[in-house]
Amino acid sequence: MQRVKGLVKARHSFQRLGFLSHQRCFSAHPNYAPNYDFQDEVLVEGRAKSRAAILNRPSALNALTAPMAARLKRLYESWEENPDIGFVLMKGSGRAFCSGVDAVTLYHLLNDGKVEECKRFFETLYKFVYVQGTYLKPHVAILDGTTMGCGGGISLPGMFRLVTDKTVFANPETQLGFHPDAGASFYLSRLPGYFGEYLALTGEKLNGVEMIACGLATHYCLNARLAWIEERLGNMTNDDPAAIESSLAQYGDLVYPDRSSVLRRIDTIDKCFSCDTVEEIIDSLENEAAGAYDDWCKTVLKNMKEASPLSLKVTLQSIREGRFQSLDQCLAREYRMSLAGISKRVSNDFSEGIRARLVDKDFAPKWDPPSLEDVSKDMVDCYFSSLGELEPELVLPTALREPYI
Repeated sequence: MQRVKGLVKARHSFQRLGFLSHQRCFSAHPNYAPNYDFQDEVLVEGRAKSRAAILNRPSALNALTAPMAARLKRLYESWEENPDIGFVLMKGSGRAFCSGVDAVTLYHLLNDGKVEECKRFFETLYKFVYVQGTYLKPHVAILDGTTMGCGGGISLPGMFRLVTDKTVFANPETQLGFHPDAGASFYLSRLPGYFGEYLALTGEKLNGVEMIACGLATHYCLNARLAWIEERLGNMTNDDPAAIESSLAQYGDLVYPDRSSVLRRIDTIDKCFSCDTVEEIIDSLENEAAGAYDDWCKTVLKNMKEASPLSLKVTLQSIREGRFQSLDQCLAREYRMSLAGISKRVSNDFSEGIRARLVDKDFAPKWDPPSLEDVSKDMVDCYFSSLGELEPELVLPTALREPYI
């Protein structure tokens, strides 16, 4: 219990760092009408002293598309320059905040040979994450409902993150043959102990209370009270962060993880996920499962053994490197990793993972390499190497926008 209370207190140290400061209904080829307005995918609400960006693809759990990422970047940059706008809010329509990227559309683009379009998507997304992570005005993200993958990247670097009793958070990328990206190696690596490695490698879900306890979120309230909070924020004429904090706290709740929470197992997580390699992590979990007959360990092992072996090794190195890098450095490295993943130079696991879990839904991906022992150091290193003269690196405006350390 003392350790769990310590985790709750730990979120205050993250604030000083600045960042704590049913199936997916993806559309393979969106059947847009000839006069379809991409602006409808991100709506805008004007308020007294603020603006709200609303992710608006509820039938797809607000899965992020390239036009959405580009529009968010343009909106946020223009709002930052507007002296009449004091702070910015982001939320989702329907029962999700954002379920991640529209992976099925990426899958079909890759199969059609449109790799450049996929590259531009990742470039735009990561540039927006950097804008979000270095934003000069207070930002409130309302993470009500499903918040997965890049849904965390476009929200967690901001100043305030409000979660509810409906929030479900996860980074399930290794199950898709990919890696937690959009800044995930930055914010996951800064969680207490080795909890970030646990979330990244297993794809396990957290609820809103657990996000508060580990520091991913700053405020918690019941879903039924959201309308009151939004009304209060919308009527604010003061952009002082302390006033915003007070408004969020007024309808908030002091919560602690229940007895079944994974945070009650933080000592076991630290013991197992502090190991140097994925193989050692799995061995440690197997020893724990054998010694304690622990169903939780068995579930974690099952999830890891279903993931792409290559993705597991790439992801572990990404989190470990992210612990010592600033946000811009993490994004630049993740961009190299993402391009390696979509280029299929080493493996086709990204496309295969999407096929198995989101397209054909046979849930039987044929990973290549098929096992951890078949993943060589050279394969992993390929994801972290420079892109070369013919492939430009991700360029972020670090001279104009100071990154977090």
